[in-house]
Amino acid sequence: MLIAALASVFIACCYDGDTCTTSAGEQVRLACIDTPELLGKRADPVPAKAARDYLRALVVGKDVGIRRLTKDRYGRTVAELFVDGSNVQQQLVAAGHADIYWKYAHQCGWTR
Repeated sequence: MLIAALASVFIACCYDGDTCTTSAGEQVRLACIDTPELLGKRADPVPAKAARDYLRALVVGKDVGIRRLTKDRYGRTVAELFVDGSNVQQQLVAAGHADIYWKYAHQCGWTR
C-alpha cells in the first residue's frame, strides 16, 4: 500500500495494545482494531500484556507515520500508525494480538 506524505510523531509509551502517547502528549487510539483489556470487568491480562509488549516493540522510541482519522469520546486521536511504511494495526492482527474492530473497519482500507 502506497502511503502519501504522512505526518510523523515520536511514540513515547504505549499503555496497552491499542493506545499510545506521543512525545508531545497526544494520546493515540489505534484505529480499526481491538486488543484485550488490561483492567476492568473484561480484563484478560495475559494476552493484553502480550499485545502491549508487541506494540511497544514496534513503535516506542521511534518516529512513526500517522494518519489521523477523528477523535474518540475520551478525546484521544483515533489514527493509523505506520513503521517503515507498514501498517501497525495490520501487524497486530496478523500476529494474533488484535482483532479487527468491525464497527469501525470502514475507516481503514486494509480491512476490506
